[in-house]
Amino acid sequence: MIEKLQRSDHRRIIKRIIIRGNLILNTPTCLGSGDTEAPTDLALLRDSISDHALLTGSSIAGALRNYLHEYEQGYGKNEIPQGLATKLFGHLFRYEGEEPKEEENQSPLIIDDAISSKIPVIELRDGVKIDGATGTAEDGKKYDLELLEAGTEFFLSFELLIEKDEADLKRALALALRGLEKGEICLGIKKRRGFGRCHVEKWQVWEFDLQKPKDRIEWLKFDHWTRELSNKRKSFESIVVALGGVSLKQQVDKRDRLSIHAQFKLASPLLIRSGQDLVENKRSPDVVHLHSQRNGKSHPIVSGTSLAGVLWHRAERIVNTLGKDLQIVYDIFGIVEGNQAKASRLMIHESVIENTAELVQSRIAIDRFTGGTYHGALFSEQPIFGLEKTEEEKKSKNKKSQQKSKPSNNNKHLELKLELRDPKEDEIGLLLLLLKDLWTGDLPVGGTSSIGRGRLQGVEATIIWQQPEKTEHKWIIFQDNGKLKFEGEDKQKLENSVREFVEKAQ
Repeated sequence: MIEKLQRSDHRRIIKRIIIRGNLILNTPTCLGSGDTEAPTDLALLRDSISDHALLTGSSIAGALRNYLHEYEQGYGKNEIPQGLATKLFGHLFRYEGEEPKEEENQSPLIIDDAISSKIPVIELRDGVKIDGATGTAEDGKKYDLELLEAGTEFFLSFELLIEKDEADLKRALALALRGLEKGEICLGIKKRRGFGRCHVEKWQVWEFDLQKPKDRIEWLKFDHWTRELSNKRKSFESIVVALGGVSLKQQVDKRDRLSIHAQFKLASPLLIRSGQDLVENKRSPDVVHLHSQRNGKSHPIVSGTSLAGVLWHRAERIVNTLGKDLQIVYDIFGIVEGNQAKASRLMIHESVIENTAELVQSRIAIDRFTGGTYHGALFSEQPIFGLEKTEEEKKSKNKKSQQKSKPSNNNKHLELKLELRDPKEDEIGLLLLLLKDLWTGDLPVGGTSSIGRGRLQGVEATIIWQQPEKTEHKWIIFQDNGKLKFEGEDKQKLENSVREFVEKAQ
């Protein structure tokens, strides 16, 4: 009877798999609504009923699809019909070299909109474009964003419909969701400047074999409207385990990427300007350092946008000094020119600055002609200062240093994380020159660098180059009693990259 009612274009679904997870934001995230009448340049998207933050299913699908495609094919490659991304998310277009056809593959994966667990706490963040020639802000280029606070939680819900090829679909879904689990997928805008980093802590999975009457009834009775994790269901930290131990060993990671994790001390006060009020009665100094919420507490940070601007302009200066084409800078950092835009291949993370103190300093503008002060030009600033270790900690450190030559990682104030996708030898060389300038304090970060602020001092840097189907290269650089030391791979390879950049530039 059922066979007579079926049409040729009907799906013959034999199994349904429902997956839920709780996603937590690691850094502030901007999920823009596009509302042009909002008080800020980009307001957050909210649920129209509950006023909670809204993360649309289409946004999640786009991020998962892109991650899965890059994992399987590598960066900058076109999708192929036989790819896992196409099987899981379908396709509505014709691939290069294919004849036109009317058939389209519908995605077997249903992704629900996600609503934040609570009414979100909003964080405002200012930004401005800096003129590289003058080092000052360009007129009319200031903007502000509404961001979701780090720690905001969303409940995710997926449903996978299986007709056949169950193994391929489960493998594709496990790979994509594992990217969320490991924090390798970012959401929202300015993902390559530190915003939108997130991870999933727990998963729950229900499988319904629709060929069994009992499972069909259970699926019909299932509470499809609830998004939260069930107290009656076992939770898993790994999606691979939750899906029944899907094998991912044969799936090769085709991504080619160079990552740099560098730890620094603050060699001088640091001030990245913000319009924030750090006290409730709004009697903050005229200028305070940029802060962001982490676990309900306000912490000083180095934003990815600030660091990107600093590195971009120094890279431009290096190439200009060599008198060559700036194309290598545009290839790394991206560019927007006229109707053409190119995304950055350099991922720069936002970093929390630890072990600091905040002091208010008063300044006044001086009339250069008379040498006197300007009336009404007194203002106050609140930069952050790196705290030195106490005498007891220094003694403890000296004891440890006698046992081990490598300095402790606790002797740092911030950690900067960079990742260059699909790197070339000369591009690695340029990045190393930028790291050297940060390491030696020659490249200040933030504002008021002309009065000595923003200098960093390198402590330790780990450089890892991961290439598909090749042995991973790893270098560790650290400062020991004023001397630079290397561990791991041959340091001559790094020197060759710098030489490659200089020779190409000339």
